[in-house]
Amino acid sequence: MLSHVSLPAVRAFEAAARRGSFRAAAAELNLSPSAVSHAVMKLEKALGVALFERSGRTVSLTINGETLMHYVRNAFEELRRGLDSISTQGPQLLRVHCAPSFAAAWLTPRLPGFLGQHPGIELRLAAGTDYTRFTADDFDVDIVYGPVRGEGLVALPLPEETVTPLCAPEIAATIGTPADLLRASLIHSDNKQVRWSHWFDVNGVSAPTPHGIRFDRSFLAIAAACDGIGIALESTLLAQREIMAGRLVAPLAGLSQDVRYVGHHLVYPSAHRQRRIVRLFVDWLMAQSGS
Repeated sequence: MLSHVSLPAVRAFEAAARRGSFRAAAAELNLSPSAVSHAVMKLEKALGVALFERSGRTVSLTINGETLMHYVRNAFEELRRGLDSISTQGPQLLRVHCAPSFAAAWLTPRLPGFLGQHPGIELRLAAGTDYTRFTADDFDVDIVYGPVRGEGLVALPLPEETVTPLCAPEIAATIGTPADLLRASLIHSDNKQVRWSHWFDVNGVSAPTPHGIRFDRSFLAIAAACDGIGIALESTLLAQREIMAGRLVAPLAGLSQDVRYVGHHLVYPSAHRQRRIVRLFVDWLMAQSGS
């Protein structure tokens, strides 16, 4: 059967099915509408079935056409992935999804280094709390916060994070013991795995009733702590720049029990393992994180 089917005819079919028009497919393929129509008719003759229902300038798939399109779409996508995995020519798009706070506080400041090492790569970064399912092939990799979900994924743990009270230097002067925090203005991060109640329990202090300012993103809590609004319970990994710049300090360093855990993972489908652009990003991220 394959000996009677040409790849240009399949390509014309795919474009027409996707665009819903022979004319639009012709413009995309730089062909004449009659050439696209002829190629599709030749494919229909070779297969012995009608693939389109024609109505003026528009076309719609028959049941047989829909079946074929399902396989053709998957085959073209596999072909694209194969070419991308070995190609070093022309710009390559890397699509990254990332937990918002990790994207804002840790990843984005380091991306110039990655792009500088690989000038042929174009990067698209999207941040969100929903985990990428990879079913629509919208992203190549995901950096997730919390447990990894999904089947057929490679999950690489990023560095262990230390969660400790952080505040502006002028506030730190008023904090000498964990109990001093009971009289302080505490900043809450609603989506954190490690919260104030957990930290107080670890340090043998009865947690106060939650009150004060609340944020749903760690990078907002870190910014608020820098502005002197209160004391944030945050990861020193995410607050690394602010700590190094002296805008934030850990007032109870060495005086209390910190909480340590692996909060983030780099995740990608096992099918992407051999893609060159994914390997480059994975190797770079692991080197940057010291993993």
